[in-house]
Amino acid sequence: MIKQALISVSDKTGVLDFARALSAMGVNILSTGGTAKLLADNGVAVTEVADYTGFPEMLDGRVKTLHPMVHGGILARRDFPEHMAKLAEHNIPTIDMVVVNLYPFQATVAKDDCTLEDAIENIDIGGPAMLRSSAKNHKDVVVICDPTDYSKVLDEIKANDGVVSYDTRFGLATKVYSHTAQYDGAIANYLTSLDASRSHAARGTYPQSLNVAFEKVQDMRYGENPHQSAAFYRDVTATAGALANYRQLQGKELSFNNIADADAAWECVKSMGGFDQSAACVIVKHANPCGVALGANAVEAYKRALQTDPTSAFGGIIAFNVEVDGAAATELAKLFVEVLIAPSFTAEAKQILSAKQNVRLLEIPLGTGVNAMDFKRVGGGLLVQSADAKNVLISDLKVVTKLQPTQQQLQDLMFAWRVAKYVKSNAIVFCANNMTLGVGAGQMSRIDSARIASIKAQNAGLSLENSVVASDAFFPFRDGLDVVVDAGARCVIQPGGSMRDQEVIDAADERGVVMLYTGTRHFRH
Repeated sequence: MIKQALISVSDKTGVLDFARALSAMGVNILSTGGTAKLLADNGVAVTEVADYTGFPEMLDGRVKTLHPMVHGGILARRDFPEHMAKLAEHNIPTIDMVVVNLYPFQATVAKDDCTLEDAIENIDIGGPAMLRSSAKNHKDVVVICDPTDYSKVLDEIKANDGVVSYDTRFGLATKVYSHTAQYDGAIANYLTSLDASRSHAARGTYPQSLNVAFEKVQDMRYGENPHQSAAFYRDVTATAGALANYRQLQGKELSFNNIADADAAWECVKSMGGFDQSAACVIVKHANPCGVALGANAVEAYKRALQTDPTSAFGGIIAFNVEVDGAAATELAKLFVEVLIAPSFTAEAKQILSAKQNVRLLEIPLGTGVNAMDFKRVGGGLLVQSADAKNVLISDLKVVTKLQPTQQQLQDLMFAWRVAKYVKSNAIVFCANNMTLGVGAGQMSRIDSARIASIKAQNAGLSLENSVVASDAFFPFRDGLDVVVDAGARCVIQPGGSMRDQEVIDAADERGVVMLYTGTRHFRH
């Protein structure tokens, strides 16, 4: 039975209604500072902790809840007679519920003008102590650190005559330890990122101690292969438009490979803004785009993307950057697809696709955000890098040949380059008229990637005459250029930077093709 609750929160979302409900049930409420003022100003009966302990807040509020009247009331085990006798001896009532969330440290250090002093003052001391004490004694104390749990706890109290079940108490306690671990991790990340000057301006990107926080979304039937176990975790800082924030509308449970391939498709299709045609479709198989196209609408973009490699598209992952309507759904239903992703599906599209019960439909807001950091595990360690978020602009391009590109070629070059960024190295991508014609991916030799891309186009019945081609890294020799020109390319985009750049430029002039440098490489391993 909850008789007394201590409420002291930085994030005051929903706390007033929660406190009112507790007070209406006869629960005595203790509070501090701004929370106490908010409750009192709105007619909720509240006792200040300083009045409760008989000891005033001190040191600018740094010391207020660190007192035996508080922690004794929280930590005493109700099933230990000696604990209860000690409370009685010192006239310490029990505290049956603790509602606390912490100073906004992460938000503070994210500000450009944050100083070390600002950061230090936003390190909460009493809050984590109360949370950890309450979570340790969760058998007797209900602890809440997340405002989204208020309604669930209230419903349970009302349904069970003031009692909160042990399962709920335990779940809330585990959330507390995750919360405080993330909080302490953020502090360690910040402090160990500062250089000797200790100024925020001199903060490094990569701290000496790296703490990351992920929450489990689901256990998986198996990993990349059936003999491997796996689980999927969401980054606690993930933006709304990240794949991890998908909403599954229908279909089987996502597999490890489904999620990996879906991410490749979603990140590629998100990057397709800024072209004349607004609808984009990306088809991915084994983490590589096997067809990408723009169109006036979803169905046109899909039909054009499918032309590149209809064989590989079978059992693939398909992503759109626009709503999928009935016309697109009718075409999609003709192909065996593992996952369909879009910002939304119309009611008609959902009805049509419902006949394909195993197809997984994922809705994700289209946001443009990317992961702040990319991670790659190696034996006993972790490689950490910033995300490859750069999109080359036309103003970044440098024409290095005698021939100049036409406006249409420039458009196709930008499209081809955008696709090549998401193809595994070595990557060669032939395009024309805002659609891929042939994709060569993941070969040890760039020449082999070029040959494979040409073969793919031939198998699909697509001509490469007057196409453009993108190479994710430079051509180390002229032979790679000769292969793509022999296949029909008349315009080439590549990073440049080879010791033999002039040899390749001379070859392009000799073959009568246009070549542009981006100055940016997009290796993707």
